[in-house]
Amino acid sequence: QLQLVESGGGLVQSGGSLRLSCEANGFTLNYSAIAWFRQAPGKEREGVSCISSTGALIRYADSVKGRFTVSRDHALNTVYLWMNNLKPEDTAVYYCASSALNMPSLQQTIYEFWGQGTQVTVSS
Repeated sequence: QLQLVESGGGLVQSGGSLRLSCEANGFTLNYSAIAWFRQAPGKEREGVSCISSTGALIRYADSVKGRFTVSRDHALNTVYLWMNNLKPEDTAVYYCASSALNMPSLQQTIYEFWGQGTQVTVSS
């Protein structure tokens, strides 16, 4: 079964850090663009960051620039989202998604596979 699995979410205090992981089961991520999205309660899902297959192209939402870093490990077939200086407004369910187009974008429509999400809660 083809699926993306996120992990690493949890409860952290404001100013803390978390590392989210996105692993693929049944297929390789190595030729795909990968993006992280998040959805807070009562809000629409929004793009957080994306990375091309080689890692040469990376984008971040303005709200996370300077605090979040996306990276990927081809050997482990995994993409990471390093989140530092977390704020209560970062509280959301975080999803990873893959696109065979390999055109990193924060537009949701280009992504074919989605994970189930991992909860991140930042307390003040």
